[in-house]
Amino acid sequence: MNMHKNDQTSRQRLSLIIRKSLNIVGLCWSILRRQWERARFFVVGGTGYVGRRIVKASLEQGHETYVLQRPEIGLDIEMMQMLLSFKKQGAHLVEASVSDHQNLVEAVKLVDVVICTMSGVHFLLSQLVGAAQTCGGHQGCREHQAVYMDEDDVATYTVKTIDDPRTLNKMVYLRPPENILTQRQLIEKWEKLIGKQLEKSSMNEQDFLASMEGLDYEAQVGVGHFYHILL
Repeated sequence: MNMHKNDQTSRQRLSLIIRKSLNIVGLCWSILRRQWERARFFVVGGTGYVGRRIVKASLEQGHETYVLQRPEIGLDIEMMQMLLSFKKQGAHLVEASVSDHQNLVEAVKLVDVVICTMSGVHFLLSQLVGAAQTCGGHQGCREHQAVYMDEDDVATYTVKTIDDPRTLNKMVYLRPPENILTQRQLIEKWEKLIGKQLEKSSMNEQDFLASMEGLDYEAQVGVGHFYHILL
């Protein structure tokens, strides 16, 4: 009889310990999840083609969002209007120069995650990587296939990776199988949609690269992008 009572008491104690352990695990996970959900973003290049979509996705998913406001941007009315619209939606504007290391260090200290969408033109002058390292940050032929993505989807997935611990220190690739196409396949889809054949001409690799001669750096970057996408 005593042995039976002792066994029953032991089982009850074990059950209580397990329940408490599960409660602690659940609490820890909730805290960790909230920490991920509260991740603060600093978007550098937030007024650019991709950057504006990153800011939009970050705000829509409830992240505290900071956007770099370069001093010289005040001369561009359209850019200032965009920044003010971000502010109206809840973003914080951080005035700093991409070439001023100390300013960037102070800005990076405000956040958990830095997302850089600057063009190569500005990145050449940027001290952003050095600032992130200071704050303890970690450093994403005709038959050639490219992956075609909607820019808003790219922005949404970029922000979602921050909320998923599985992506920590990982490279995330966006490759929808139906969107992996050669240029020829893409043109065939266009022709099917519009119901007529398009006039096509070819250019060899050397001529394509030679087309960069005489262009300013920003235009050369654009040609370089198309070279890596299409050739």
